Amino acid sequence: MHTEVIDGRRLARQVTDAVAAEAARLPRRPGLAVIIVGDDPASHLYVRNKVRTAEQVGFKSETVRLDADTSEADVLARINWLNSRDDIDGILVQLPLPPQMNTLRVMATVDPRKDVDGLHALNAGKLTQGSLGLIPCTPMGCLKIIKSVIPDLTGCHAVVIGASNIVGKPMAALLLEENATVTQTHIHTRDTQFICRGADILVSAVGKPGLVRGNWIKPRAVVIDVGTSRVELPDGSVVTRGDVAFDEAMGVAGAITPVPGGVGPMTIACLMENTLIAAKARMG
Repeated sequence: MHTEVIDGRRLARQVTDAVAAEAARLPRRPGLAVIIVGDDPASHLYVRNKVRTAEQVGFKSETVRLDADTSEADVLARINWLNSRDDIDGILVQLPLPPQMNTLRVMATVDPRKDVDGLHALNAGKLTQGSLGLIPCTPMGCLKIIKSVIPDLTGCHAVVIGASNIVGKPMAALLLEENATVTQTHIHTRDTQFICRGADILVSAVGKPGLVRGNWIKPRAVVIDVGTSRVELPDGSVVTRGDVAFDEAMGVAGAITPVPGGVGPMTIACLMENTLIAAKARMG
């Protein structure tokens, strides 16, 4: 059976092209600010990609870089400063934060109207109630990818592996809004393999390379691999791997996202879309 490898970069370009065209018609450039704390190489790479894309779509971008030993009070002060600025429409705090900081408290300080990561409790609550505010970027990107293959999800059985606040929980809520029947698994779930075999749509977001084997996948299912893990090979080189054993999934799944080149570009594209939505709301 042929398996379609979904081109996340191509879909992301469609989103960013539309964002750039609409942003050009606004009375001023939307402004996106990113706060990054510490020197984690992967986080800095993600931030560079986000800033570059923001500039490509015509946004004003600003990066606040802070040392790993920065206090939580200093981070909260920076967020409040960005909250007060009229030229900043979106604020993103790059995760993870250093251990001396309470992530929920930091995210709660971001003005929910500028919460382009969709992680503020107010936006999370709106999502669970079906009143969509700013939606977390990765789940929104996943949904766009899924709907590029299955436009109408009504009645589909979707399984989400993982129950994080960033991906798993909002992903399940979005699928429910699309009238899918959703099963969510987590670290304590029994018979995960059996549950996955019944999924028309399988989303894995746990960060455990090769977790999902080919015999976990229902034939012709749509498989969305959110996991990204750095794996050291025997020769000392490092590669990025997803949660899904990609080679085993080929020939079983109907469609699958690769890692890299699948969900990642769509996450950044949806960040741009959220920033545009926030800017338009603030401009009235």
